[in-house]
Amino acid sequence: MSEEIEKLKKKRNAVILAHVYQRGEVQDIADYVGDSLDLSKKAVSTKADAIVFCGVQFMAETAAILNPEKIVLLPDKNAGCALADMATVEQLKILKKQYPRAAVVSYVNSSAAIKAESDICCTSANAVNVINSLPHNQVLFIPDRNLGSYVAEQSNKDVILWDGYCYVHENITTDQLKSLKEKHPFAEIIVHPECPAPVRHMVNFIGSTSQMSRYVGQSKQGEFIVGTEANFVYRLKTDNPDKIFYPVNTLCEGMNEITLEKLKLALERIDYSIHIQEEIRLKAKIALDKMLIVQ
Repeated sequence: MSEEIEKLKKKRNAVILAHVYQRGEVQDIADYVGDSLDLSKKAVSTKADAIVFCGVQFMAETAAILNPEKIVLLPDKNAGCALADMATVEQLKILKKQYPRAAVVSYVNSSAAIKAESDICCTSANAVNVINSLPHNQVLFIPDRNLGSYVAEQSNKDVILWDGYCYVHENITTDQLKSLKEKHPFAEIIVHPECPAPVRHMVNFIGSTSQMSRYVGQSKQGEFIVGTEANFVYRLKTDNPDKIFYPVNTLCEGMNEITLEKLKLALERIDYSIHIQEEIRLKAKIALDKMLIVQ
């Protein structure tokens, strides 16, 4: 299967991008593996004719927004994001009227239409820096309330939270982490900022997946309890074979829709290409371009 994918990739002059929440075998076949910010940058810099995005819908949309001249494929049309679906343009327009002086910051985990209504986008890796870079004192943060509350804790801004959440992280509890800590007392706890505040307030490190990767790689600690999507542990083990990781075993259904077979079929048939209305794409690109400037 991997050999067939490699042949098809060369035939199509394609690049395969995989998020760190993908299955291990999908990560292994990818040209680049990373978080949303890393992959957004790779999408912009690639010289390939086609981008096969092994992630979820909003990620493939982001690649298409930034690369209108390229074919962008999502190997499974059902690879969606429940968090992104929690924000609608109609709701956003109502809130924009209620808070006319607020800057609209949309987490990259949102639809192209939401991005088009935003002043700037952010990822979990640069959300705090994005908020702090704005001249506005008030910010409407969409759609993740947990990441938004984390950002508010790191900023002096008035952050208005949208009532959305990522179930992968919302389902992580303090009891789970306490239980794992009792079993592995020498392990440090690292979690994603999409986790609820009570979870974030009991850990050793909070960060995006790329930030967690760097923290683990630089740490002298040998054991870690990992509070994010379970497939991320595959990446951590691959990069740190001498260290031990204990996942909380929470899975993203959308991320796990993609398999090697579906990846091969996408390249064979050019299936599930992403198309975005040009008016929406141009507006969304402005917000994404601003995001990419902020480190």
